[in-house]
Amino acid sequence: MGPLRIGKPFVVMCACLAMATALRPLPAGAQSQDPGGIVTSTPCRFDGTPPPPGPACLLAHQELGPLAKARVYWHIDTFPDEASALKAKGPFGTVVTDYGKVWLFTVEDKDWRSNGGTHVATVGPMELTKAPSFSAEYIHSFFTPGMSAPIHKHSGPEGFYAVEGDTCVEMPGGAHTGFGPGNTVVMPEGHPMLLMAIGKTPRRAFALILHDSKQPSTTRIADWKPAGICQAKLAADATSLAPSARLIPDANAPGTVSRGAP
Repeated sequence: MGPLRIGKPFVVMCACLAMATALRPLPAGAQSQDPGGIVTSTPCRFDGTPPPPGPACLLAHQELGPLAKARVYWHIDTFPDEASALKAKGPFGTVVTDYGKVWLFTVEDKDWRSNGGTHVATVGPMELTKAPSFSAEYIHSFFTPGMSAPIHKHSGPEGFYAVEGDTCVEMPGGAHTGFGPGNTVVMPEGHPMLLMAIGKTPRRAFALILHDSKQPSTTRIADWKPAGICQAKLAADATSLAPSARLIPDANAPGTVSRGAP
């Protein structure tokens, strides 16, 4: 497969104070971010200390321009310093510093590899609907078990990569889960979803929303109610001693899932 077409320069957003977010209760002890706004559109604010549990925020936004392929992948690499990451960055790459590391995020073909650094994960495939241009929004999140994002949908596919912790994404027809460091989930565009941290440890993660630049990346949903699959998994985790005792994701639900790093 050939290289993707050249896009526009990237923009990384990062301020200097930690962001907190209000929580509201859900049944059976689950919690959700404050539903008053689309938190993924709020730039991340850090002061060098770990953010409080709960926030999801916009870590970086990149205008990619037109993409020649209908199927792409999110490549995740780490580098010892920002200078080496910037040197290895291509036209579809974004360099961020988060969770104590320097990361290079790249949207490319499946077999693409960075020049240097440590390849951490390849997330995909991410199936694209034809559009004149695309935008990539990279999200930082830190959820304690039982915390969830408000119900929403995206105008493009979304990929999740967990540095640690367990992931559950419920959609109409079922749910997908990923367990342990390096787990990934990919969800197609346009489907209502509920993202929840399950398991027994906080979920530190990134997400990529790859969407039509002329469309809003995220839209709140009020006409779909989850069946409680992720909440049931959370309850099962609370009483289980081994990952094998956890519920199995519904194979009929759209999307792809990985239990951990390849």
